[in-house]
Amino acid sequence: MAKLLLCLILLTALLPFISFAFSPEEPTDRRVLVLLDDFAIKSSHSLFFGSLKSRGFQLEFKLADDPNIGLQRYGQYLYDALVLFCPSVDRFGGSINVASIVEFVDSGHDLIIAADTNASDLIREIATECGVDFDEDATAMVIDHTSYAVSNTDGDHTLIASDDFIKSDVILGSKKIEAPVLFQGIGHSLNPANSLVLKVLSASPSAYSANPKSKLSSSPALTGSSISLVSVVQARNNARVMITGSLSLFSNRFFRSGVQKAGSSTKHEKSGNEQFLTELSKWVFHERGHLKAVNVRHHKVGESDEPAIYRINDDLEYSVEIYEWSGTSWEPYVANDVQVQFYMMSPYVLKTLSNDKKGLYSTSFKVPDVYGVFQFKVEYQRLGYTSLSLSKQIPVRPYRHNEYERFIPTAYPYYGAAFSMMAGFFVFTFVHLYSK
Repeated sequence: MAKLLLCLILLTALLPFISFAFSPEEPTDRRVLVLLDDFAIKSSHSLFFGSLKSRGFQLEFKLADDPNIGLQRYGQYLYDALVLFCPSVDRFGGSINVASIVEFVDSGHDLIIAADTNASDLIREIATECGVDFDEDATAMVIDHTSYAVSNTDGDHTLIASDDFIKSDVILGSKKIEAPVLFQGIGHSLNPANSLVLKVLSASPSAYSANPKSKLSSSPALTGSSISLVSVVQARNNARVMITGSLSLFSNRFFRSGVQKAGSSTKHEKSGNEQFLTELSKWVFHERGHLKAVNVRHHKVGESDEPAIYRINDDLEYSVEIYEWSGTSWEPYVANDVQVQFYMMSPYVLKTLSNDKKGLYSTSFKVPDVYGVFQFKVEYQRLGYTSLSLSKQIPVRPYRHNEYERFIPTAYPYYGAAFSMMAGFFVFTFVHLYSK
């Protein structure tokens, strides 16, 4: 009886987490753990947190060194996403460390990292694990003497007004960001060995990374457009990571501040930070750009049932339905670059699927004149979208002995040769026996 009561208590404790867990049917993250250096960040960055809450996210704020924090309980993840607004933390509390955060992402969950000029080695290490490298000089900041934000004071040109965005409606939304984004912090470079990292907001060609309080004694390590201000990663398991070197990027002050880029006469009453981060967070938290494929079917032309085996030269039809998550519902995904392969060691057939604008993609083709074990394969990767990898195995057999044509047209010369030989032998025998 005591054991039963204990099980009921555990089930009751886990029920809230199970009820709101990440679901393939509703892929948007809902439970978000936010780790802070100081609870003051909760109020100084309240506009960003408010936009998340207004979209239905459940935010749980903790100090990064809280000894009771953890990402898992009883083998189940308690959160769908993790936000690190703790650039100066030297050691996480509880059971969280670099390995557990990497494992969190490897299990398909999402992550936002905001560093700053006081970024610790711990935060730098997590960023390196995700494929970006912050400037090794701990005193360095991004400086730009041509694309800085105009202010009343001369300043050191570390307040950057950047409008060099990635060209992707999926990641940043279809509405153009008119105002430049304010950035003040440290820059980073992308690991060239990691093809999954993308620059979302880049520095201008005149930017460089150095200590603004001292004169340059050597060439900066990071210069020009190679400096990334905001980057994203979409892992092969479709987990998404956002990395930036400016915690101020998310602040209420930058959200509300007006901005005028040096060299431009246009002054915007409000910076593009709020729109930029709202749209980018929608992508990071799978409110946009998340695809699913359902109802994969194949059958012979004129039939509806899926066969267990095909015969060479059969005519077949292949179809799949693809939908995109809009944040609230699944909408038909429309594209003209989805392809299917009929594959055995290498693709024997490669066909582009046609769509009906309602999510159904289909095509038809003839089975190649080669027998063996084939696969229907769809490997779909497009910038900003989750990848699709579909595979279905099917054997292909040759003709049976009684399925060939009675007389094969290509064999007529051989038939003629055989009958002409018999006729010639008959004539030769007749002449040999009856001639004098």
